Amino acid sequence: MTSMPSTYLVSFAVGDERAAKDIVDALTEIFFEGQAAIAAFERPDGRWDVTVHFAEPPDQPLLRELVTKTAGANIAAGIVFDTVEARDWVKASLEDLIPVPAGRFIVHGQHDRERIAPNKIGIEIEAALAFGTGHHGTTRGCLLLLDHVLKNWRPRRVLDLGTGTGVLAIAAARALHEQVLASDIDPPSVQVARDNARLNVAGHLVQAIRATGFAAPQFADAAPFDLVLANILANPLRQLAAPMARHLAPGALVILSGLLTPQARGVIAAYRARGLVPLRHLRIEGWSSLLLRKVN
Repeated sequence: MTSMPSTYLVSFAVGDERAAKDIVDALTEIFFEGQAAIAAFERPDGRWDVTVHFAEPPDQPLLRELVTKTAGANIAAGIVFDTVEARDWVKASLEDLIPVPAGRFIVHGQHDRERIAPNKIGIEIEAALAFGTGHHGTTRGCLLLLDHVLKNWRPRRVLDLGTGTGVLAIAAARALHEQVLASDIDPPSVQVARDNARLNVAGHLVQAIRATGFAAPQFADAAPFDLVLANILANPLRQLAAPMARHLAPGALVILSGLLTPQARGVIAAYRARGLVPLRHLRIEGWSSLLLRKVN
């Protein structure tokens, strides 16, 4: 009998929500999608537990240094490193997650598959080493803005840039019954997105590719895009403003997230300089999601 593959668990507690958000943001900046699954949960006593799962043994000195700089030496001293079977933590994490509604969309795990109302679009996402289970404020913000957009408009050429688990691409494909191009720089995330698309009966609609920025030929083939969804991070979003604008159709809409609310102003400025104006700004759990339109 072959043994179950192990994952590596790093856990520690911080004093409040602000500290938890700071450390999650710092860890997200350091580790690429696919390297780590990062989560923070409030405890009954008001403190927050931060957990990070790695597929490979983590660099312990690096993690202690990062937590020390972000949250202080006392917090870093409380870091616990452990090894667990992958199936154990996946199952446990799913049992703790509840379905997340976002307009017509509901992101859920397998255990809630039968509870989704027939008038909702259920997106089943299992825990995996890729960002975006729907339980993060940025993913929910994007889904709410997507639902808002689709109430009055039907884009034909859609791109999900930095797709992670594929939630946004699947949501757009299921709602529109149209082809959606999805990309990610991380090969495991691309495979996760493909698997999730098949699981949600959208495998024939979602084309998931590995790409950095807009360099892959598939972007030129599919452009100009009517709608782009990009739930990544503030710095990459600013850097992508110019190439994204070149791949947009006149009047195209763009949904951006993955940025803390204080970072929104800088991202908006970068896109305004490229001819995109903000239409809506959602703030959820300290994170911002933006809807912008390309003007002539």
